[in-house]
Amino acid sequence: MCGLTGYFDPNHKLKARDTDLQRMIQCLKHRGPDDQGVWNDAQAGIGLGHRRLSIIDLSPEGHQPMVSACGRYVIAYNGEIYNYREIRRELVNSQERQLQWRGRSDTEVALAAISAWGLTAAIERFNGMFAFALWDRHERVLHLARDRCGEKPLYYGWVDGVFIFGSELKALRANSAWLGKIDRNALALYFRFNYIPTPFSIFHDIYKLPAASVLRIDAGVVARSGEFSPYIEECSATRVSPVAYWPTQNIIAHAVQSRLTGTETDIVDELEALLSDAVKLRMEADVPLGAFLSGGIDSSTITALMQKHSAQPIKTFSIGSFSRDYDEAVNAQAIADHLGTDHTQLYVSAEKAMQVIPRLPQLYDEPFADASQIPTFLVSELARGKVVVSLSGDGGDELFAGYYRHFFARLIWQKIARLSENMRQLSAKAITSLSPDNWDKMLVRLQGLFPESYRGSLSGNRMYKLAEVLSAASPELMYLGLITNWKDTAALVPGATEPWTAITRSERWPDLADFTERMMYRDLIGYLPDDILVKLDRASMAVSLESRVPYLDHRVVELSWRIPISMKIKNGRGKWVLREILYRHVPRALIDGPKKGFGLPIDEWLRGPLLEWATEMLDVNRMRDAGYLNHEMVHEEWRLHVKGRHNAHQKLWSVLMFQAWMAEISR
Repeated sequence: MCGLTGYFDPNHKLKARDTDLQRMIQCLKHRGPDDQGVWNDAQAGIGLGHRRLSIIDLSPEGHQPMVSACGRYVIAYNGEIYNYREIRRELVNSQERQLQWRGRSDTEVALAAISAWGLTAAIERFNGMFAFALWDRHERVLHLARDRCGEKPLYYGWVDGVFIFGSELKALRANSAWLGKIDRNALALYFRFNYIPTPFSIFHDIYKLPAASVLRIDAGVVARSGEFSPYIEECSATRVSPVAYWPTQNIIAHAVQSRLTGTETDIVDELEALLSDAVKLRMEADVPLGAFLSGGIDSSTITALMQKHSAQPIKTFSIGSFSRDYDEAVNAQAIADHLGTDHTQLYVSAEKAMQVIPRLPQLYDEPFADASQIPTFLVSELARGKVVVSLSGDGGDELFAGYYRHFFARLIWQKIARLSENMRQLSAKAITSLSPDNWDKMLVRLQGLFPESYRGSLSGNRMYKLAEVLSAASPELMYLGLITNWKDTAALVPGATEPWTAITRSERWPDLADFTERMMYRDLIGYLPDDILVKLDRASMAVSLESRVPYLDHRVVELSWRIPISMKIKNGRGKWVLREILYRHVPRALIDGPKKGFGLPIDEWLRGPLLEWATEMLDVNRMRDAGYLNHEMVHEEWRLHVKGRHNAHQKLWSVLMFQAWMAEISR
């Protein structure tokens, strides 16, 4: 795992290229503390920089940027190609003359594959997570590429006629040409989703490379930056854009058309075998490795399969909370005991968690408001004390229907579609006539009326979310309402207009008849890469820990979409097929309780230990002077929250993270 950065300046506008590149590299030291390197071609105007976290082949032979054996290609690469041994054998067997290998790194294998087969054919063979910059010395073309599900980040864009790129925005900001104008439209997207969706970033003309795509940049493209579209494959005779090598829309459509037809046992067997292989591949490392274990279905399944492949107890890590509503450490410990792992857990106090908050703007580089970013950082920090690589259970919810909305949205839509608009509005008012706290108290008393599997999912905040979506005119708008934080972003961010994104462009979705699967698809291309994987990557790399995600092996993703939805949701619970795998390794009694997740009582903290900090951040004059937000809207939410009239902590957290980020970049 590493960090990469660089520039393409064919018009020779940069005055201090070497100094710029060194500054950009140093910003990524946390991603690669073991080594650093630069490669440049002054005549072509190209410079590549790299920071290395040594995982496979710890020798100097893995140094980057790396030049291919044929001399044509230079790569700065971040990630892992898990099937690199298989690819190396194929290359050796297919060559008429013996290849000369300098070491045994997957980076060298990647270069050899590209040299032998071409970029597209090679990347289609890669099973892994990666983002890289590849310079073709013959054609004088720069290629940027990203893995299929977006596990590894890559930002790029134009600054004063110079093309710059890097693993994190902080590297781009270190370039002397940096301008850094905030994009109000992207800011509006942030307040809707709590993250900034691909392909946008918080800055004008700076973008995220979409997952599963390659961007080709030559000197002409750099000069014609105004003729560029950041959306995948919207190129024309005069425009360029990223091109998909694994078109997710088509991949999912094909998988759905070829559903598995065997018995349930056959399907569970097939998924377990493939997932087990994905886990085994991700246990390849020349450094200590372990796993995050929250006690939930996803991480417990990964841990169980890891332990099956290990002759020694694997190292597992979990975070506990002193709040019973959020504590999963007891479950995690019980599962670790049953599987026989070497388990480490840390109970986090409010004080410990709050110590992380000042670091968040620097860790995440742009506004990011998933509050579970705090415990994700803490469990990464805990794991880094003993291992350098940790496997994660992320991705299971998106692939196997694990989110609350996956269970209830279809049911709710079936009910409300029969009601008139007036009746929906009256129903919404009836729900909001009680405060979320009063709903919580009432739902506790009424628990006996609901199936046991639903009880842990019911809350006052979710009742309020239900009220917000009652007026939806379609299932798609209902989904958008369910994932929306601030609804009226045009009023919140004056002068902003939300641009289209992958999750709002329906013409780019596969034809899926099932509403739940349509939600899952949008989660796969939106929430997963832009929230979940951003959270995991930045939190783990901040402490130089490599995180690996077996569920996002592209073979597992494709197989998951061939599994009927009836094998994912049964009896009002998701992930049925994963549960069936886990039951083979862990007793049902240890895993069938309600999922709590890595959460923190932010709502309580904003009225208590975070009150002073939040009051300073939400100062009306401060917001008015900055000029980005409707300070009156924010202040009203803050007033009602502090008084306990309702819980607005999610809305407020997004504003607080933006305000804290603004303070950070102003230093």
